[in-house]
Parts: sequence; C-alpha cells; structure tokens
Amino acid sequence: MVRLSERAAREVKRMIDDQHLPKDTLLRVEVVGGGCSGYEYRMTFTPSVVEGEDLVSESHGVRVAVDRKSARYLAGTEIDCGDGLNNRGFVFNNPLAVRTCGCGTSFQV
Repeated sequence: MVRLSERAAREVKRMIDDQHLPKDTLLRVEVVGGGCSGYEYRMTFTPSVVEGEDLVSESHGVRVAVDRKSARYLAGTEIDCGDGLNNRGFVFNNPLAVRTCGCGTSFQV
C-alpha cells in the first residue's frame, strides 16, 4: 500500500483545511498512462471509496484510497513532501519504478 511521511500527511491535512473539505476526506492516489516515462502519479481528494475497487490505508491520520489497478504499480510507495527550493511539493519514493523523470510525477516500471 501507499503510505505518507509525517510531513506529507501534515501537508495533506493543511490542504483539506484550506479547501474547507470535510475532515473525513480521503486522498486518492492513482497511476494513469502518460508522461515522459509512460506512467504518471495523480492525487485528488475524494469524499468516499469505491466499494470492492479501492484499497484504503491510513498514514498519520490521513486515509489514502488506491484503486486495485493502480495498487500494483504503487506497492511499497512512500509519498514525502519536499520543502526546499529545488524540491518543493510531493515526492514519490516508489521501489517499483525503474526510471523516473525530472518532473517528479512520471515513471516507468
């Protein structure tokens, strides 16, 4: 499953508060075709899970939903949040990725 670092979880919670979303909002993490390396990560907020399709985990108080198709590309992935000048935003540490792109959201397995 996908897990969030403490820093990433804090950022997700901040975004939920800033957007005035309900506290039980889930973070949906998906893999879609595209990008310069073949696949891209996509994160959105969702109010609910798709029964029988989503796998749900919790990291530092944030519930994360991943559909079964995406889960096979995300097994063991940790999402961190960089705060440096050159590393701002969410960072995917995916042990299944054999190649990543400089954009940080595109990868190949």
